[in-house]
Amino acid sequence: MKMRALEGRAKMSKSQKKKNISAEATRNKVRSLVHFCADTGNIWLHEHRMLLIHAEAQGAMRRELIDTLGMDRARALLMRMGFASGAQDAEVFKRQLEGVPDQEAFLVGTQLHTLEGIAKVTTLELDVDRAAGKFSGHFMWENSWEGNWHKKHYGVHTAPTCWSQLGYACGYTSTLMGRPILYKEVECVGKGDRHCRTVGKPLEEWEDAAEFRRIFHPDPIVDELIELQTQVVELRSAINEKEKLPADVVGKSQAFTTAFGLLKQAAASQITVLLQGETGVGKEVFARTLHERSSRSKASFIAVNCAAIPHDLVESELFGVEKGAYTGALTSRPGRFERADGGTLFLDEIGDLPLPAQAKLLRVLQEGEIERLGDHKVRKVDVRLVAATNIDLKQLVQEGKFRSDLYYRLNAFLVKIPSLRERKDDILLLAERFVEKYAAIQGKRLRGFTDKAKRALLAYHWPGNIRELQNMVERGVILAQPGSRIELDQMFSSTAEEGSVEYGVSSTGSLDINRDSTGKELCEAVLDGGLTLEQVESMLIRAAVEKEGGNLAASARALGLTRPQLAYRLGSLQQKGDSSFRLEDPFANPDLY
Repeated sequence: MKMRALEGRAKMSKSQKKKNISAEATRNKVRSLVHFCADTGNIWLHEHRMLLIHAEAQGAMRRELIDTLGMDRARALLMRMGFASGAQDAEVFKRQLEGVPDQEAFLVGTQLHTLEGIAKVTTLELDVDRAAGKFSGHFMWENSWEGNWHKKHYGVHTAPTCWSQLGYACGYTSTLMGRPILYKEVECVGKGDRHCRTVGKPLEEWEDAAEFRRIFHPDPIVDELIELQTQVVELRSAINEKEKLPADVVGKSQAFTTAFGLLKQAAASQITVLLQGETGVGKEVFARTLHERSSRSKASFIAVNCAAIPHDLVESELFGVEKGAYTGALTSRPGRFERADGGTLFLDEIGDLPLPAQAKLLRVLQEGEIERLGDHKVRKVDVRLVAATNIDLKQLVQEGKFRSDLYYRLNAFLVKIPSLRERKDDILLLAERFVEKYAAIQGKRLRGFTDKAKRALLAYHWPGNIRELQNMVERGVILAQPGSRIELDQMFSSTAEEGSVEYGVSSTGSLDINRDSTGKELCEAVLDGGLTLEQVESMLIRAAVEKEGGNLAASARALGLTRPQLAYRLGSLQQKGDSSFRLEDPFANPDLY
């Protein structure tokens, strides 16, 4: 599909009017995704955080790059930065552009270029077919910030100077098309032309494609620095191999490192350990880590959830049963203690253990002996016990629900595992680890989270702790498109941020309060009140007229109508017998215009 800018025509054709309407719709779509959050100081482009910075500050950075790296290296670096920015913007709109015609999808990029203050983009010619991988474009850039700045500070240059803008166009279009698209400036204000003009087409269609391919590859200096950094990391890893965290344990927060430090100290001994923490904090992961770091790591690790076993079966499950001990005991079988002999037994939710089983457990801890249910033979076992609870065992002791002697035996080495609320620094680390895990299971390649999704993860209170985070990330991985970032609404069922006031960009360029959530609340209230659409319209018109003191022109502006449109509605309401309106002739008083 092709589009050409026709100049000098007094009258627009129907097709041109249609294109203008489509362009306006595209501008509105782009504007609707920009929000300024007054409460948090964030600027959002959909779910990605943006910055509003001074053009001169950006120019100062450009000058530093040119003076430090030289013109050629600065050009290559700025083009790569622009490419990353354009690719990011295309990524932002990927979901919104599903099913959108190819030309309109592409024009979103030109509108973003304009909205972000880079330049005013006019499409001179465009031929795009995403399915066929076909692209050819010719554009004019007016008021190019980059070209004008370079000419002002360095004078007229011998070559085009809109480096980051060019990189942006390449990044956006390449991401949208799914193949490398290269742009070149055929005219540039930085080299004395009136406007900047660019031409874009697939990389392989340019004769000097190899040169530009080199520009978009990282600088050798950067490669060398990264290689050196990698060597340092590998050396550190080799030195600290024994201190490396297991694959399932992730954390760097103070609360986590304190708890994990205690765990490492306990692992070197045979002491009984009690893990205390809320549901979902990872008590079993800590218990497994303790086992793996102990001298028993080559033996069995047996996990038992005491709350999941019926009370009348707890003893047989833990200590074993002899054939005929009770109805249904058709064979003899060992209990969990025998199966864990030489290794570690993890008893989760130990506070739910019935009192008779508590007495037998105490004997095992003191004597290292068990008796199967229905048998008098004493069996020796060598088991390291790790217990866990999400409640205060001391409180259960006071209530008579837990033996005090067993409590003191278990509480010999207490490790309190912090909740996820206490591990703010670990939330994103854990989330990224879960993305890696579930993306591999789903066979997807994902790029992590959007900025807004990250902010929501950090702000959420996590009553379900790590288990809730894990489930939420798994949902996000399933819903996210391959190659994209996980968005806020793909993890959270409710995406509204409580207490935050956001402003959007209006068609005139001013900031208006984003009333989407308020409007939704009003609509729900109207529906709950049982009002008809006609009643709502009548009440709204009446309120506007009263607020403006009967001034129809002002009332119409408040309602987004013209004065004749409002007058017509008033007349209709009077004809239907609405006595709240007493205007004899809505058009009669010229003072109300």
